[in-house]
Amino acid sequence: MHELALCESVLDIIVGESRKQGFARVKQVWLEVGEMAGVELQAMEFSFDVVTRGSIVESAALNILQIPGSAWCMQCSKNVAVRQRFDACPDCGSYQLQINGGDEMRIKELEVE
Repeated sequence: MHELALCESVLDIIVGESRKQGFARVKQVWLEVGEMAGVELQAMEFSFDVVTRGSIVESAALNILQIPGSAWCMQCSKNVAVRQRFDACPDCGSYQLQINGGDEMRIKELEVE
């Protein structure tokens, strides 16, 4: 379950920012998670609760915003929506796609005190 490691990294980033910016408690966390990032959202939510116990993020609400997948079709010369890697272009059926969105994960926003 790599979601546990992802949550540990998120916590490390938040704790580092709390030292820089001087906040003592996090009330809400917004994460952007790409549809093709390979992250199981329920496992992420469970792991977040486990990892943040006893930290400045304990009891913070986790809000996950799922980012849709997109790719550049070399055949059509346009951006198309995709749900997973190795999908065919929904317009022309080509498999010559270059993923350009929906495979990322990032902290979008924090609500802090």
